Amino acid sequence: MKKISFLFKNNYLKQISILTFLLLLFIFISAHSYVIAVSNDLSDSVFRLHVIANSDSDEDQSLKLKVRDSLINYMNSISSDCSTKEEAIASAMEHQEDFKNIAEKTILENGYDYTVKINIDNFYFPTKNYGDISLPAGNYDALRVEIGKAEGQNWWCVMFPSLCFIDLNNGIVDSDAKENLKNNLEEESYDVISDKRNTEIQFKFKLIEFFANNSLFTAKH
Repeated sequence: MKKISFLFKNNYLKQISILTFLLLLFIFISAHSYVIAVSNDLSDSVFRLHVIANSDSDEDQSLKLKVRDSLINYMNSISSDCSTKEEAIASAMEHQEDFKNIAEKTILENGYDYTVKINIDNFYFPTKNYGDISLPAGNYDALRVEIGKAEGQNWWCVMFPSLCFIDLNNGIVDSDAKENLKNNLEEESYDVISDKRNTEIQFKFKLIEFFANNSLFTAKH
């Protein structure tokens, strides 16, 4: 009788363990699928500008921002009619040498002779906050500008949909830029990067960060 009772109890514990494992596996697969969907939507919709300063000195950081301003002005002039990320990237690639020349000209006008390296590719980015918009860690297409040794802090923005204008004093992205971003993203993706007050949204953002930082997905294109 004791043996039967032990076998029954042991079998019951095995069933509980299997059900628990299956439940955890289902939760993991569901979370992974969600992260992949949002990550791919962001990666497919966003083209970033990434400017890396020569060093962290005040002078080099100030120069970085001047180069940034020159590049943003030029990008906006050549991509005003772009309606997709692919068009924006194609425009940037067509004028890649112009970007380099503009950066070098800005550097020379400010009394420096740093070299400039321009590269348009798919890069990994850690989580970045841009005013009240946050992009989770992941792989994004970007125009990367490396000034000199490129050992300083970097600056980034979203070139498409245009999100490069911001109230830096208050850290707020203007409503037109948000609307532009919203129109090019799925509703869920936009909520994840813009709504910091919703506890559920915050949890989803952290979930995406966790998967990205632990290389549990790769949204590369």
